[in-house]
Amino acid sequence: MSYRIAVAGATGNVGRELLLLLEERNFPVSEIIPLASARSAGKKIEYKDTQLVCQDLATFDFSEVDIVLSSPGGAISKEYSPIAAKAGAIVIDNTSVWRMDDDVPLVVPEVNPQDLKNIKKGIVANPNCSTIQMLVALKPLHDVAKIKRVVVSTYQATSGGGKDAMDELFNQTAGIYKNDAVNPKVFTKQIAFNCIPHIDVFMDDGYTKEEWKMRVETKKILDANIEVSATAVRVPVFTGHAEAITVEFEDKMNEDIARKAFKNAEGLTLVDNRENGGYVTQFESTGNDDVYISRLRNDTSKENSITFWCVSDNVRKGAALNTIQIAEKMIEMDII
Repeated sequence: MSYRIAVAGATGNVGRELLLLLEERNFPVSEIIPLASARSAGKKIEYKDTQLVCQDLATFDFSEVDIVLSSPGGAISKEYSPIAAKAGAIVIDNTSVWRMDDDVPLVVPEVNPQDLKNIKKGIVANPNCSTIQMLVALKPLHDVAKIKRVVVSTYQATSGGGKDAMDELFNQTAGIYKNDAVNPKVFTKQIAFNCIPHIDVFMDDGYTKEEWKMRVETKKILDANIEVSATAVRVPVFTGHAEAITVEFEDKMNEDIARKAFKNAEGLTLVDNRENGGYVTQFESTGNDDVYISRLRNDTSKENSITFWCVSDNVRKGAALNTIQIAEKMIEMDII
């Protein structure tokens, strides 16, 4: 069986990656319809050596498709995802607007595919990119020793903020070499040659919303009893999120147990050689599907705790790939 698919937000970074992955993974497609804003309607996008013409999201008849892969921005998704679902399409949404809705499954296929059986609104939510890679790493550990607490610091690429954020990094970097003045617009401070400990808005408790997302999404997806303290940092990298993660367990855990769990896990690659270069960086994760684990070691400050380094392509696995894997899992489970 093949499926009629609409890609909402097709002209954005994630939309283009969705189209690329549909082709790479030979997804069973009978028709693909790229959707975008009215100003981008008529724009042509390549797919399998053909030219697809973008249609206007606002006027599209969603009864013409089976699946909507949606990444148009939160406000737009809030308006159009229910319209698409009401028309009979399954919407897999990559924005933040549906993630904490009790009637919308929030899914990482390697972690909680069983939640796909509980679709009530015709919408499935794709988690935050930083949450996705962390939970792919945590799931095999939680399966062998119950996780009690996670402390994570993220080092997130500018692509997480969209094209304008990436452009700001590029332009600031080039401008500094020409002695141009730095005038931040997307970020609160200079991003070139700098790190900014601030992603999304501040909340009353001092955490940012990005940090809050990692906590509440972990509870919804993996285990409501796991506590998470996150510090989210934007770094001068175009693609690839990194995370330094310390995990405390209720049961026995050490680096040897963790190493074995990681080696047998779906969607993970362990690269942990205790030598110069024996680890994976953000740059090296770019364009790859897996989440990479390096620098695995015992947390010497706490019994039954480990620490490791985790990197992944945030546009690919953190957004587009996870979305398509959800669709593939739903086909495998005979949900669509």
